[in-house]
Amino acid sequence: MRAIAFDRHDPAPDVYYLDERFPTPEPAPDEVLVRVAYAALNRLDNFVRIGWRGLTLDFPHIPCSDFSGEIVAVGTQVRDWRPGQRVTANPLIWCNHCRACLRGQQNRCRRGYLMGEHVRGTCAEYVTVPARNLVEVPAGYDLRLAAAASLVYLTAWHNLIVAGNLRAGERVLVVGAGGGVNTASIQVARLAGASVYVVASSADKAARARALGAEWTHDRSQDPDWSRAVYLATGREGVDMVVDNVGQATWPDSLRTLGRGGRLVTVGGTAGYEAAVPVNLLFGRHLSIIGSTMGTQDDYLTVMELVFQGKLQPVVDSVYSLESFHEAVHRMLHDDMFGKILIAVHPEER
Repeated sequence: MRAIAFDRHDPAPDVYYLDERFPTPEPAPDEVLVRVAYAALNRLDNFVRIGWRGLTLDFPHIPCSDFSGEIVAVGTQVRDWRPGQRVTANPLIWCNHCRACLRGQQNRCRRGYLMGEHVRGTCAEYVTVPARNLVEVPAGYDLRLAAAASLVYLTAWHNLIVAGNLRAGERVLVVGAGGGVNTASIQVARLAGASVYVVASSADKAARARALGAEWTHDRSQDPDWSRAVYLATGREGVDMVVDNVGQATWPDSLRTLGRGGRLVTVGGTAGYEAAVPVNLLFGRHLSIIGSTMGTQDDYLTVMELVFQGKLQPVVDSVYSLESFHEAVHRMLHDDMFGKILIAVHPEER
């Protein structure tokens, strides 16, 4: 089968290549084999390619965590799924035996791993997935949107609703407008009844964030002092929650935008992990810093039902072919996108 791959850690994105030598995988007894329609890029793919201490991959490695497609074969123990069903899946693989898994906290599994991160991913013609991870894509629902949803909506839902305990009527600041988790966070916060404030890198992205439901936006390219702008826009009260997945470059400003009892929630640090924390703000304003990774399977089923009902609408920035994978990565790394970048593997005819 054909797949995008790389065979060494490298900061240069041209290390990717289209490999036609991969054998089509066979499903284990509890797995299904899916013919991939679309895969989706995430910032995570860039970090995996560069690598970090302790990350050991079976090269050549296949990127991407998200996908949508059609089941073509099922394992011998699979009873509830059949070939021909259109599906997507939670990309988090958990052991199902540890204390966290038995409590239903699959995202805390000590032996858990993510497709495309620790094991080969979904940017291939076929992929095997545990049947317990699947959700069926309803008839008529666009497989492109299904491929764009799983990782970012699961992450945003758990981060804001479960870990962050977001409540109706609160003010939420989202630092960044165009990334997949941020576009999902804007919508999740609005669905929860919060007022959404967004810091964007351009006027265009600010306008798009307003179209998604942001009540107030700030173009930091015109005014970099966005923490003061948020402070003034809230009547000098501050916000109740900040969604900051940038990290090192933005945490001091993010914490300054929080009002008394506010909390900063995060799922990553794209600008670096050595973030400064003004400790006087932390105790003086009774602030909380809350981190989370992915979400539980119950979270996944909950948020995907909202996606399929149209209450949350995945944002697709662009679609590239396997042969144009380098162009897709280039667009992501230059921060040109708004929403998710998809790779059409076996695109659905519409």
